[in-house]
Amino acid sequence: MRSRIYPTYKTKYGVANWPSYDRALVHRGDVTVWLSPEAIATWEPAHVGTRGGQPKYSNLAIETSLTLRLLFHLPLRRQTEGFLASIFGIMGLALSVPDHTTLSRRGQSLDLALRRVRTGKRLHLVVDSTGLSIVGEGEWAAAKHGGRGKRGWKKLHLGVDRSGHIIAHALTDATVDDALTGVDLIEGITGTVASLTADAAYDTIAFYAVAAARGARVVVPPVKTATALGRGPRSRARDRFGW
Repeated sequence: MRSRIYPTYKTKYGVANWPSYDRALVHRGDVTVWLSPEAIATWEPAHVGTRGGQPKYSNLAIETSLTLRLLFHLPLRRQTEGFLASIFGIMGLALSVPDHTTLSRRGQSLDLALRRVRTGKRLHLVVDSTGLSIVGEGEWAAAKHGGRGKRGWKKLHLGVDRSGHIIAHALTDATVDDALTGVDLIEGITGTVASLTADAAYDTIAFYAVAAARGARVVVPPVKTATALGRGPRSRARDRFGW
């Protein structure tokens, strides 16, 4: 039976630069971790003064524990707790470590916000979107027992600086237009944008208009049906960049 959950193929990658690949393998074993004084001071939350049990760990402590677990591919049960305990022992900190039950329970309701990297340089932004398949119980059961299940899709829009940092993001339905969401991403960015790079899906007047308002250079290939009109912000940008 062909399954959409477990594909029968495996993607193969060819290594072209073996010295860099070897150095990357060595760096995977680097576990240099250090906690800032601010994180140590806020590891245990202050008492809120209400009746009932008080939280023993702050949201920062839960987020830090789950982030280390994700980075080092640690199982939630015991290994994450032991890894944090070893770090605290090396640093000589008298901090308690949340157990796996606490991490699992608090992680379900943890409200995370993307921390933007503050840079004094001009941003060279790359805007694109990708589809995310929602695998629910129906499709899982269909892959296991046969038949067809229901599949849902979401669309993740990203604005990434050429340094590799995610500057803006948005999660929408699959039917939302890429260019309109890209305009919203650009309008919500603080700082100076030097250039905007995207594919032909963003070749719209609104996208060029928001780029012109930010003084950004646009690098977007035209759609196949594009014609040179010689007027308007989109046509001038196409002519200037040789599209």
